[in-house]
Amino acid sequence: MTTIPSTTPNRPNRLRRTVAALLLGSTVLTGPALAGWAASHAQQTATPPAVTMLQDTPSTFADLAAKVSPAVVNIAATQEAKAEQRAQRGPGIPGFPPGSPFEEFFRQFQDQLGRNGGPDGDQDGQSPGPRGKSGALGSGFIIDPAGFVVTNNHVIDGSSEITVTLQDGTAMPAKVIGRDAKTDIALLKVEPKTPLPSVDWADSDKTRVGDWVMAVGNPFGLGGTVTKGIVSARGRDIHSGPYDDYFQLDAAINRGNSGGPTFDLAGRVIGINTAIYSPNGGSVGIGFAIPSNLAKDVVAQLKESGKVERGWLGVKIQEVTPDIADSVGLPAAKGALVADVTADSPAQRAGLRQGDVVLSYAGKPVDSLRDLTRNVADTKPGGTVELKVLRGGRETAVQVRIERLSEQPQVASADTDGGTGAGPQAEVAPVKGLKLAPLDPATRKRLGIGDDVQGVVVVGLSGSVDVPIRPGDVIERIGDAEVKSPADVRRHVTEAEKAGQKALLMLINRQGNESFVALKLKA
Repeated sequence: MTTIPSTTPNRPNRLRRTVAALLLGSTVLTGPALAGWAASHAQQTATPPAVTMLQDTPSTFADLAAKVSPAVVNIAATQEAKAEQRAQRGPGIPGFPPGSPFEEFFRQFQDQLGRNGGPDGDQDGQSPGPRGKSGALGSGFIIDPAGFVVTNNHVIDGSSEITVTLQDGTAMPAKVIGRDAKTDIALLKVEPKTPLPSVDWADSDKTRVGDWVMAVGNPFGLGGTVTKGIVSARGRDIHSGPYDDYFQLDAAINRGNSGGPTFDLAGRVIGINTAIYSPNGGSVGIGFAIPSNLAKDVVAQLKESGKVERGWLGVKIQEVTPDIADSVGLPAAKGALVADVTADSPAQRAGLRQGDVVLSYAGKPVDSLRDLTRNVADTKPGGTVELKVLRGGRETAVQVRIERLSEQPQVASADTDGGTGAGPQAEVAPVKGLKLAPLDPATRKRLGIGDDVQGVVVVGLSGSVDVPIRPGDVIERIGDAEVKSPADVRRHVTEAEKAGQKALLMLINRQGNESFVALKLKA
């Protein structure tokens, strides 16, 4: 084996200079020239981009945790459990107050958890207590030194007693100032002897996907716990209510974190931790928080009057799918399609029509259903706004005076299933896979269709066609035209195909609920 003697110190230096020269595509540098190049190269590469990014990464969250944790509280709520609820759940099986927007959302892993609750009962739900009572454990945070505490409505809903416990162990009874089930937000008040530590709201509109966040709460009743992560997504709709607009977080959020805050690196609240998605009841890195800009407006109204006032337009809307966009002549699937107009509503008085596509509201683009819902809700009752709608292929402006939303429950969905049984024989050959029949008295009676519904009934589907229509649906209109016979449907389809349309917009009535669907004409 041959070795390089250690007595040849110049050889490595020459080798390094040669390699440097080859990399630079020049001759070998020696002496002062080499030293100058080395200094210049070191200066240029002192802080590469990767190192800059690492410098922005927090080395610790300890200072932030110490700053904000005193304002985060644990909440224990005692609820009167009904006998039938106790019988259904059995001892130790978690649940939510009836009507909670997250009752169905959490049902999948409530069943899996079974009787295995946390150390202090079943958090974010109900657990058995003495004399038919149940307990709910959650989190909250202080927004005012005078003792105003924000939490989730589902944590305290139906409670007869609420206790707020501070970080130092001080426990105080709390009363409900106001609550809003639609956004799942509640405001509590305690009476402290001295001013309490509090936190401020952040501007959640400035929060970006990928920003660092820190969540603080009371998971599984363990007490103050800090977890960190990033904002994984914005604008999530988990179908918990009409105003869904959640942050998705990967910071560990578990049962009992509900109502607790998520902070930015400045120690401001960017969201209220409200829900998790999990196959087993524990955190899998998918949590949801109400953005602060939505929450702080609700909290401000609760603090002022104990309730939330929202604007009301009076329409039932549905999503504009790509097929519907093709059928009405929109270049992209954006906007909100008016499926129905409520009688004696602001929309009806303003002249909005079934089939209108709302493109903008008060100058703000409407890209999705939530854009219209949120904008209407945020409008002060009595105010007048301009809507731009697509009607008959043309844009038109409609002035609407927004009224106050009633607290009465609204019909929320037309997507209901129901068997229709065997239908009568269609009078014409199938049209695009639809077997059609007129609405005669016998058909109305058998399918339970009232005399006020006019159109053509779908009695079956031909083969394995993929259409958004079911047997029992009544086709009331195609475009702006009413249909009275299967022949009308065939004629409209033929005319649309000749005109080169890709889809045809139909208004259907499904068990009393009207909605629009797009029937594809060409692939």
